[in-house]
Amino acid sequence: AMAALGAYRCIECNGEATELYRDYQRGVLRISICKSCQKPVDKYIEYDPVIILINAVLCKAQAYRHILFNTKINIHGKLCIFCLLCEAYLRWLQLQDSSQNTDPDDLIRYAKEWDFYRMFGIASLEQTSFFIGIFITLWWMTPEMLKRKSDFILLLKALLLSTYGKLLLIPAVIWEHDYTPLCLAFIKVFVLISNSQAIRVTLNLNRILPWFAIFFGLILENGVVCLFQKMGWDV
Repeated sequence: AMAALGAYRCIECNGEATELYRDYQRGVLRISICKSCQKPVDKYIEYDPVIILINAVLCKAQAYRHILFNTKINIHGKLCIFCLLCEAYLRWLQLQDSSQNTDPDDLIRYAKEWDFYRMFGIASLEQTSFFIGIFITLWWMTPEMLKRKSDFILLLKALLLSTYGKLLLIPAVIWEHDYTPLCLAFIKVFVLISNSQAIRVTLNLNRILPWFAIFFGLILENGVVCLFQKMGWDV
């Protein structure tokens, strides 16, 4: 587990560490102790992935630090695409539901792939606008935090991973009931809370600044929505 200085982070105090554990061979491992807070650098290396996932769902900063700094998870790109597909599918269903015309030709027209691809494109542009709003705000308020290209990449990875809550859109639609709109609202709030925690953990900020960045990201995202609506597109 030896690595370059600062290759890992303590999940408790965010201090830098050179190793997560030391292997004494014959199956004997000893978790490294953080020099700053005197606590285990990363207790999650002994935990089952399900426990780690539950802690991440609970938005615990320690779980986020473990995932972002001390693992080599590289699914953020695929996860982003899948989440956008979920959102596009939800919008596509709502687009069909909004049509009162039961003519067979009309149903065939709505079933065309173009509508789904259009919803996917719109969802992608909205999320991109949301992220751009966050990056602009953080770069403006804390330029010292985003000096290097690697800082931008790490924050983008954190934001993409923290959108995993959108995967809940599909079950919410499949198990449709009277409370579906309320469920969708809760999913939206949960994703925003996850985004806030990802920003906070990645840049080691207080709780206020990430929400400030998310607020401006939402403004830019809603601006894109208004633009689409003025163009006469269903979003």
